[in-house]
Amino acid sequence: MSIPLDHIRNFSIVAHIDHGKSTLADRLIQLTGGLELREMKEQVLDSMDIERERGITIKAQTVRLTYKHTDGETYILNLIDTPGHVDFAYEVSRSLAAVEGSLLVVDASQGVEAQTLANVYHAMDANHELVVVLNKIDLPAAEPERIKQQIEDVIGIDASDAVEISAKSGLNIDKVLEAIVERLPAPKGDINAPLKALLVDSWYDTYLGVVVLIRVIDGTVKKGQKIRMMNANAAYELDRVGVFTPKLIDIGELGPGEIGFFTASIKEVADTNVGDTITDDRRPTASAFPGFRPAQPVVFCGLFPVDASDFEELRAAMGKLRLNDASFSYEMETSAALGFGFRCGFLGLLHLEIIQERLSREFNLDLIATAPSVVYEVHLTNGETLMLHNPADLPDVVRIDHISEPWIKATILTPDEYLGSILKLCQDRRGIQRNMTYVGNRAMVEYDLPLNEVVFDFYDRLKSISKGYASFDYTLADYREGDLVKLSILVNAEPVDALSMLVHRNAAESRGRIMCEKLKDLIPPHLFVIPIQAAIGGKIIARETVRAMRKDVTAKCYGGDATRKRKLLEKQKAGKKKMRQFGSVEIPQEAFIKALKMGDE
Repeated sequence: MSIPLDHIRNFSIVAHIDHGKSTLADRLIQLTGGLELREMKEQVLDSMDIERERGITIKAQTVRLTYKHTDGETYILNLIDTPGHVDFAYEVSRSLAAVEGSLLVVDASQGVEAQTLANVYHAMDANHELVVVLNKIDLPAAEPERIKQQIEDVIGIDASDAVEISAKSGLNIDKVLEAIVERLPAPKGDINAPLKALLVDSWYDTYLGVVVLIRVIDGTVKKGQKIRMMNANAAYELDRVGVFTPKLIDIGELGPGEIGFFTASIKEVADTNVGDTITDDRRPTASAFPGFRPAQPVVFCGLFPVDASDFEELRAAMGKLRLNDASFSYEMETSAALGFGFRCGFLGLLHLEIIQERLSREFNLDLIATAPSVVYEVHLTNGETLMLHNPADLPDVVRIDHISEPWIKATILTPDEYLGSILKLCQDRRGIQRNMTYVGNRAMVEYDLPLNEVVFDFYDRLKSISKGYASFDYTLADYREGDLVKLSILVNAEPVDALSMLVHRNAAESRGRIMCEKLKDLIPPHLFVIPIQAAIGGKIIARETVRAMRKDVTAKCYGGDATRKRKLLEKQKAGKKKMRQFGSVEIPQEAFIKALKMGDE
C-alpha cells in the first residue's frame, strides 16, 4: 500500500566538514526509533573507516525515518546523506535532484565556510526549500545572532527562523523534525502513470550483488517487476524491493515520492550509472531525466606495488574496488624503474587519495603513485589524434604537430580580504579571468584554468591562502592548444620514466630544478659521482650532482714522496670513472615516494 504523498518529506543535509552533519543524522535516527540504543554508534551513515576518521562523506547513504507529529499524524521522512567534495559534485547534484528540500547546517561558532557555499548553491539550483539549522549552540564561543546575519549576507537567504540545536547533546532535535514536516514541501507524483525513477546511487554487496538506490517519481516499483534502465538500455527482473531504516528492510512496493532500493542480480556497479532513469519494461515512460552523464575520469596516475611480488594482490584488490566504484578505471602498465603496475583514472585528487588509502588499508598493500596527470590530445603531423594518459608514452617530437590540454571553468567564492592572493594564484597558474562579481562582502570569481595546473596542489594552496574560506567548484570546458613540453628526469644519464611529466614551457625550468634538488637529497651517495638532470628532449635545463663516497686511499702513506700519493689518487680516479660508466644507480623506493609527493609542492 502506497503512502499518501502529503505524508512524505524527502530532504538532504548540506554542511561544511565538521559542522555536525553526521551527528545530526545520528540524533534524527535515534529520536525516530530507526535504531535501538544498543545498535547506535557515532556516524551511523558513514560506513567506511576513512569517512569516520576524516569526517567526510564519500558515498551517498539514505535512511527512512517514521515521525509522529504533534498533530497526531505519522510522517515518513527520507534523508539522503550526500558527499560534499568537489570531486563528487555530479553525484551530489543527482542526490539533490532526488529530494525537495535541504537542512542547511551551520556551526554557530565558525559560521559559513567553503563547502557550505558550494553545496547550498547546488541545492538552490535544484529549487530546494531550505531550513537553516544552527548547530553547536551550547559551545561557549557560539554567536547565533552574528551567524544568522552572516548567512543572510553571504548566502542571501532568510535565517531569522533558524532552528538552534546541539546535535551532540540532543538539544532541540525535535524542533528540527517539526521544521522538516511544516516547512519542507511534500513530493509530487502520479501513482497511475508509467514507472519513472531516478537512480541515485549503487554499491556492491557480497550477498545481494549490486544494490541500487532509487527515488520513485511516478508509478510503483514491485518485487518481480521487469524494469529497464533507459541510458544503459538494460532490462532486469527485481529480486527484492526495500528501504533502509538504516537497517535493510524488505517491503512490498515503493510508490511515488518514496526513496528505497532494489536488487536484481546485477553483477557490476558499472552497469548502473548514477543519474540513469528507471522505467517499466512493458510500459515505459515518455522521457528520461535530463542531465545524465557517465562518470569520466579526470586525473590519471600510475599505481605500483613497492614489492613487485604484490602485483597479483594489487590486481585482485583493484577488481574488488572497481565492483564498488564505477567511476574508478584502471589498466595495466609497466615501468623500467617501478616494474609492473596500473594506470588508474580518478574523478579528482581526493578520489585518488581515497582509493590509494583504501588499497593500503583494506588490502595491506604498500604502493607508489606517480605524479598525477590529465588526458592530453596529441595531434600528429599525419592528421591523427592520440589521447595521451601517460607522459612517458609521448611520441617523438618530430611527429607532433601540436598538443591540446583540457581546460576547466572554475568558480571561486571568497571573502574579499583574500581576493588579491587568490587572483595572483590563478594568474600564476595561467588562468584567464572571465568574470568577477560581489555579493555583500564576498567575491565570486570565474576563471578559465588549465586542468594540469589544478591537479597538482591548487586546491591545497587555495585553502591555505584563504584560511579555508574560499570554495572552489569547476566543470570541464574544452581542449585548447598549449605550448607543452615533456620534462624528463635523468639519473646517471638514464631517463626515469616514472618521474617524467608534461609541463608548460614557461614552468619547465623551475619544475625541473625543484625535482633535481629534491632527488639530490633523496638519492644516497654511491662510490661514484651521480649527475641528476632535467631535460626537454636533448636539452639539459637543470642539473644537480650527488657527490661520491670517498675512501681515503692515502691514509696508509706516512710521509714519503708526494708522487706516491698522487699515483694512488689517480688510480682511484680512473677506477671511479670506469665504475660510473658501468655501475648502476640504486634509487630507493622511499626516494620515489618522496620525490613524487614533493614534485607537486
